[in-house]
Amino acid sequence: MIEVRALKEVEEFRDAVALQRTIWGFEEHELLPVRLFVVATKVGGQAFGAFDGERMVGFCLAIPGLKPGGKPYLHSHMLGVLPEYNNRGIGRLLKLEQRRDALSRGLDLVEWTFDPLELKNAYFNIERLGAVVRRYVLNQYGITTSPLHGSLPTDRCVAEWWIASDRVRKILERQPVVRPSPAARIPVPSEIAMLRKQDPARAREIQKRVSDAFLEHFGRGLAVYGFERSDAAGEYLLAPWPFD
Repeated sequence: MIEVRALKEVEEFRDAVALQRTIWGFEEHELLPVRLFVVATKVGGQAFGAFDGERMVGFCLAIPGLKPGGKPYLHSHMLGVLPEYNNRGIGRLLKLEQRRDALSRGLDLVEWTFDPLELKNAYFNIERLGAVVRRYVLNQYGITTSPLHGSLPTDRCVAEWWIASDRVRKILERQPVVRPSPAARIPVPSEIAMLRKQDPARAREIQKRVSDAFLEHFGRGLAVYGFERSDAAGEYLLAPWPFD
């Protein structure tokens, strides 16, 4: 049984820092430090851990944010699970606890960024959680030391998770939702994971094409509402915002 609970002790925060090294392979200067976990939990953020017995096998960290005009929200900055615990629903458990806690405090929006080339993650964020995407950021974090990033620019989609919406509730409960007809599609070949390691130049060409497409479609008022997968590719589905 995997237990998800709030992180409160410095030793738990240190375990979360250690997980960053294992999961992403970051060098020391790119790790989120213990001090950030301490501050986040003191000023309205969140730190949750997923435990297999006494062992922490995953975590998530969110910090409070403020939109122009004063709307409060949570920015979910990092979520990670040990590779040997992938595909066991631990990321979903962490996100559901994040949502439960945010709703209990009267918040209705959680945001985070994700790599549009990570197709499994995109499917999870959009199809399993119900996040929508309306913004795209070029090279958000610069070139990092993580082998997972493949020395590519850290282009990121911004996921908006409207946690109090009827749409999100239905998606989480696996109920049918009204889906608009796609006005545009953005395909990403499934081979991108292999190309990052074996042909970085080709991977960068694909990333640039994807980036240009997102920026063009978002500039026309479209937003991502769905994601389709096949053996050959993943496809982002876009329609005019708001969808309904």
